[in-house]
Amino acid sequence: MRILVQKYGGTSVMGLERMRLVLARVQKAHVEGYKLVVALSAMSGVTNRLLAQAREFSANPDPAELDVLVTTGEQASVALFSMLAKDAGLRARSLLGFQIPITTNSNFSRARIMDIDTVRVKAMLEDHDVLVVAGFQGVDCNGRLTTLGRGGSDTTGVALAAALEAEVCEIYTDVNGVYTTDPNLCSNARKLDRISYDEMLELSSQGAKVLQIRSVELAKKFNVPVRVRSTFTDDPGTLVTLEDTEMEDVLVSGIAYDKDQCRITVRNVMDRPGVAASIFAPIAEAGILVDMIIQNTGRDGRTDMTFTISRANLDKTLAILEHLRPVIGCEDIQHDIHVCKVSVIGVGMRSHSGVASTMFTLLKKENINILMIATSEIKITCLIEEKYVELAVRTLHDAFGLSEGPAKACP
Repeated sequence: MRILVQKYGGTSVMGLERMRLVLARVQKAHVEGYKLVVALSAMSGVTNRLLAQAREFSANPDPAELDVLVTTGEQASVALFSMLAKDAGLRARSLLGFQIPITTNSNFSRARIMDIDTVRVKAMLEDHDVLVVAGFQGVDCNGRLTTLGRGGSDTTGVALAAALEAEVCEIYTDVNGVYTTDPNLCSNARKLDRISYDEMLELSSQGAKVLQIRSVELAKKFNVPVRVRSTFTDDPGTLVTLEDTEMEDVLVSGIAYDKDQCRITVRNVMDRPGVAASIFAPIAEAGILVDMIIQNTGRDGRTDMTFTISRANLDKTLAILEHLRPVIGCEDIQHDIHVCKVSVIGVGMRSHSGVASTMFTLLKKENINILMIATSEIKITCLIEEKYVELAVRTLHDAFGLSEGPAKACP
């Protein structure tokens, strides 16, 4: 049995005419001999409207009930598309997360997939041409509905492809593929034909919105080829796959940025063992992701601790730090929301030096001050003032020649 998994985002299923475009792609794949599992998102805007409605009814909505509410968006999409597919002569049926089941943990609103009943799915594929699966959702061991977080339909699609050993997972969206940077910010951004899992992970974690990061993690773990394509064109898109020697020759593959950043500085904390744990353990327990961290050189038994978080978590983090004041003995807690991350990414950086110094020199020439720096094998990230983000992205994109073609490393 040849199995193909396709995932369609909210803009792709927004109304009858767009669903007909989806149907045409499904029919084409069926004619080519595939059994299809099609994961659908809620129609664009529906999830936000449901969340807004929840806040009208409750100042602090119960997370479990919130998941029950927002899963109805995907439920509507799969039911409507299944009707369309059946009228077109396809043997189709809709499936919600709990019907498969896609079993998750009980971390409501950001649950993780634990298991998928592939025996049941494959048995249903014997009797159907197309299974239309609600993305973004699952069920915990107590039978409670759960959701996988923003962009979770990507994760549903890749997880199904991995579990069913599908030939490929096609992610359909409103862009033609993965670009060297945001085309809205840089008009000469170039679409990539191929990109490695590691580069895509870094792009996703540093602000690129093309794929949810957990979907890329799953794809890498289970070696699932993922093709990012547009629903509205015949462009072949971008293949996310294992890196090869040709990819390693490319010094820089892309420039990412993330405006959802807030810098917090805890000033004059006691410089002794355990202080960092006293600060970051309660923050982690609250489910807050800390990104960049800098501890200044100690002086007179005191030091400053600076780190970055998502702006959405600012109030919660400040409340935790205020509660910790007596424990860590800090003098002041400062924060700045007018900051942004800019990252240079490429697997070629593993074996070639000079990217960091080039990046720092380019930012210096544009009089852009670097507030914090973080690195990995294939990434250099700088925290800068938000007002300089467009200038920084365009400068770096042009300097590394990304609009002209792959930036090759020197031999």
